[in-house]
Amino acid sequence: MKLGFVRGAAVAAALMFASAAAVPANAQETLNNEAVIQLLEAGLPAEAVVAKIKASRGNFDTSTQKLIELKNKGVPGPVLAAMLEPANTGPTELSTDSPDPNVPHYPGVYMFGAGDNRMYRMVATASNQAKTGGILGYALTMGIASASVKATIPGASAKVRTANAQPVFYMFFDESVPRNLAVGNASVWTTGAGSVTSSPAELSLVRFNEKKEAREARVGSMNIAGAKQGVMDKDRITFEVEQIKPGVFKVMPSAPLEPGEYGFIQALTGGNVSGGGGAMTARVYDFGVGG
Repeated sequence: MKLGFVRGAAVAAALMFASAAAVPANAQETLNNEAVIQLLEAGLPAEAVVAKIKASRGNFDTSTQKLIELKNKGVPGPVLAAMLEPANTGPTELSTDSPDPNVPHYPGVYMFGAGDNRMYRMVATASNQAKTGGILGYALTMGIASASVKATIPGASAKVRTANAQPVFYMFFDESVPRNLAVGNASVWTTGAGSVTSSPAELSLVRFNEKKEAREARVGSMNIAGAKQGVMDKDRITFEVEQIKPGVFKVMPSAPLEPGEYGFIQALTGGNVSGGGGAMTARVYDFGVGG
């Protein structure tokens, strides 16, 4: 009997070991209030407990009464703050078309409702060519007449189009991506100058001059008084901005747009394209109205 018991215990232990081994090594653990208290009582420093919370899924009771109880049990403030953050309790992936701006999206510019109730992620078009116009008048008048610098956008028209004269856009910046859904170091909002665009105020909305095989936007001028770089103030189209949550903004032109070709310009050399610097090398989120 004793030997049979030992053998049975050995078999049970082997089965338990096999079951444990079958659990994926990268399975994300779920922590609750009791687990946090146990970690602290085991002597782990607050910094380690915070790191553990951020690396795990959380199922915490953070009601007012429970927070008071945790504080009375000696749970440090940084640990309580980490428990309150919803970093690992939300969606498991980023969206590219959800109509809900509170759903985490891949960073970028989205047009809402271009024909149906969804968001369309706009792929940026690069502008890396500039040409000068009015140079003859500039030369003949010794600089009294202005010469303009234009950024060229390839293609006669944008692929993203809408019949809505006052379209709605959503801009999702890096700050909006939850920690557990981070997509690495690459970002559509990097400028190539050691900085990252983080607000719609750093972009300019313009209407393009339409050519046969391209579209043009004026991004500089020069005359006898000096030179200006960046989208000219009179060429900018004003738009309204509403912050939905950190890193997420709703953007809409202040007035209806006439049929034509438009785009949000993001400078790649840092700074606001409307104030100067780098609009000749830019990302352009282009779209068409009408047609």
